[in-house]
Amino acid sequence: MQIQPVLAALRKHRIATIVIALEIALACAVLCNACFLIAGRVQAMHVQSGVDEQALGTIKLEGFDPEQANDLDARVMAGLRAVAGVQSVSAVGAVPFGEASVIAGVHLDAAGQQFGGVVDFYVTGPGAANAMGIRLLSGRMPAPDEYMSVTQFVPKEAPVLITQVLAKHFWPDENPLGKTIWSMDTHFRVIGVVDHLTVPQPGSGEEKDADWSIVVPAMPGPQFAGKYLLRANPDDLPRVMRDARTAALKIAPDAVLDLDQSRTIGELREKFFLNDRVMTGLLIAVIVALLGTTALGIVGLASFWVAQRRRQIGVRRALGATRKDVLRYFQIENFLIVTIGIVLGMALAYGINLALMNIYELPRLPAWYLPIGAMALWVLGQLAVLAPAMRAAAVPPVVAMRSS
Repeated sequence: MQIQPVLAALRKHRIATIVIALEIALACAVLCNACFLIAGRVQAMHVQSGVDEQALGTIKLEGFDPEQANDLDARVMAGLRAVAGVQSVSAVGAVPFGEASVIAGVHLDAAGQQFGGVVDFYVTGPGAANAMGIRLLSGRMPAPDEYMSVTQFVPKEAPVLITQVLAKHFWPDENPLGKTIWSMDTHFRVIGVVDHLTVPQPGSGEEKDADWSIVVPAMPGPQFAGKYLLRANPDDLPRVMRDARTAALKIAPDAVLDLDQSRTIGELREKFFLNDRVMTGLLIAVIVALLGTTALGIVGLASFWVAQRRRQIGVRRALGATRKDVLRYFQIENFLIVTIGIVLGMALAYGINLALMNIYELPRLPAWYLPIGAMALWVLGQLAVLAPAMRAAAVPPVVAMRSS
């Protein structure tokens, strides 16, 4: 079929063509960016924590006198260990998906010339690293005599465990074991490399990767008290956590139980990503509504044009055009309109992405989202125009010419 009649018809109906093309352009731009945001949120929600989430929970106490921290820790840890089903209790400063930990910049030299980045420090008491279930790839866990008192935020000159991601970032072609990093007016010696350990609040500003975290062994004391990691059989954990919260209230009446943070790691994950799930649902609803509106616009325009061209359709049929020819005419016409909209939409998609990058510091939209969005709109356009085009093709030539 010659394309000239299609182009002539589009020039004759410029306003309607432009309106539908702009609607498709907006749909393309929003579709690409919304799908990109959804993919990012879904990826964030499935981040690998590196700990045995199904077997871990935390109890947090606050409002106590720091001078009584050692006594509080001794009472609470002894009481929690007595709860039926508890396999271990240890002091921790932070856990994945909980409150923020100690965050600081690190350097790879004493002079502070080689900046390594900003990382999260997990301050952990005796047994906490093993209880977490983090997987050691090389090196060793801290020895009992390497747990030292916290001064301000972390112990001075402590041995540390770092993630594999950090090891490759700091020393790409070297063995990280025995290396030294400097931060917070002290230095740390790397004694082990772990597979994964996400920062406590992934997606909240970590520089490069969710695994930018360091484990620092420390002895509980006035600067490090009130938060405890419990390990239990996954099947028993919900019951253990209920009993542990009750026990903590009885053991430490001089402290306040933080119910918001006294949860299983799985519950903390669910709570942490609640906003992401809501946002994902809203974006999906926006996409569905926008595509539905676009499809209705195409159907309405095609139906209007069919009604306006009944005589033209009848003449073409009388001159030998088949139903397939009429159907193809409307499909080609719609394909051209959708293509114009997609071309404009691709430019608009990148413009929206640049604005989001500047305002919300989002990453750049990958180019492969554009052909996916284009394909979706091409398919939508052909499906939307199909019913009006089939109605047009089904009209007998005589009826079409008489009704005009």
